[in-house]
Amino acid sequence: MAYNVLVVDDSSFFRRRLKEILNQDPKLNVIGEARNGLEAVEQVKSLKPDVVTMDVEMPLMDGITAVKKIMQSTPVPILMFSSLTHDGAQATLDALDSGALDFLSKRFEDIALNKQEMNLALRERVAALARKRTYVRRAAAESKRLTGSAASGKKIPSAGLFMRSTSLLNEPNASTGFSQQVGECRKTSGKKYSLLAIGTSTGGPVALQKVLTALPANFPYPIVIVQHMPGTFTKAFAQRLNDLCKIKVKEAENGERMIPGCAYLAPGGKQMTLSGRVQSANINISASEKTQSFTYTPSVDITFDSVCNVFSGDVLAIILTGMGADGKIGCQKLLKHGAKIWAQDEDSSVVYGMPQAVTAAKIAERSLSINDVAKSILTEMQVK
Repeated sequence: MAYNVLVVDDSSFFRRRLKEILNQDPKLNVIGEARNGLEAVEQVKSLKPDVVTMDVEMPLMDGITAVKKIMQSTPVPILMFSSLTHDGAQATLDALDSGALDFLSKRFEDIALNKQEMNLALRERVAALARKRTYVRRAAAESKRLTGSAASGKKIPSAGLFMRSTSLLNEPNASTGFSQQVGECRKTSGKKYSLLAIGTSTGGPVALQKVLTALPANFPYPIVIVQHMPGTFTKAFAQRLNDLCKIKVKEAENGERMIPGCAYLAPGGKQMTLSGRVQSANINISASEKTQSFTYTPSVDITFDSVCNVFSGDVLAIILTGMGADGKIGCQKLLKHGAKIWAQDEDSSVVYGMPQAVTAAKIAERSLSINDVAKSILTEMQVK
């Protein structure tokens, strides 16, 4: 059975091009088009698609407003298409906060090395989000329940983000066969740590916000983060996280020395590596062309490899939601040197690609719901 897709964009050329690419996949079927946010809201109600592709900037009603209205009335997975500008980055991050699951550049040539790979990557991304349609509906229902409880005066935990649902996280994990209950948090292993390293891709902005906002200002270790994201987005994303978090979050700069309690986000379109010693580790940012070995810029594998060279096994490395297997090679090296490797579980991942790669290979020691990641970090790293 094919997934039904609604394409929303004010450009007839872009709609036609996107429809042609998606319909080449027998698993995808474009059942409708909309020229603006107003039409999108109505089309979602009437056509009930499995996934929606949404432009950010449109007349009559923009994409962000449309996402909010759709999530309130007829929740569905939404993939945003954005221009690679500062304003486009800010708007796209707003759309993710409003409930969109992922985003891509409107310049398709930025997605992959060649046209064939680009089209395949686009179709895979749309299909992956369509598979989360049941999750999205249930998460939205839980969000409404929490909002209703707040309105009635009941004390509830913060639920500012669309994906902060907790009711979905007690089901058995399809690949591991076990579930980790919400609130379950093992005792610390007593291991020594000097660094926290996080790698993520599709669905990462929301997942990272969930984790990092729960860390205290006195977090005693530096943090390195690799999020697959265009270069024009990472600075805006780092600033947004910094405004929300108690720890400091910044886009990493070439030559700067790492300090405890600061999270360094790898700049999009470049590679981030570490050098030096544990107590005086430096960040190196370099231009890097995509290759067949390392498609991603930034690459989790490249960063984690350098993390191992500096910090050896004194690292807690976590792979969050994302498409592909970036991070598997780097985590293998870290594990051989004694590092702890954790992965986000399937139920709470937008795309269970990167976490599955380290879990299936038995590299990850634990599979965690996104709601448990932060408190598990604090327990394991003995942060009060």
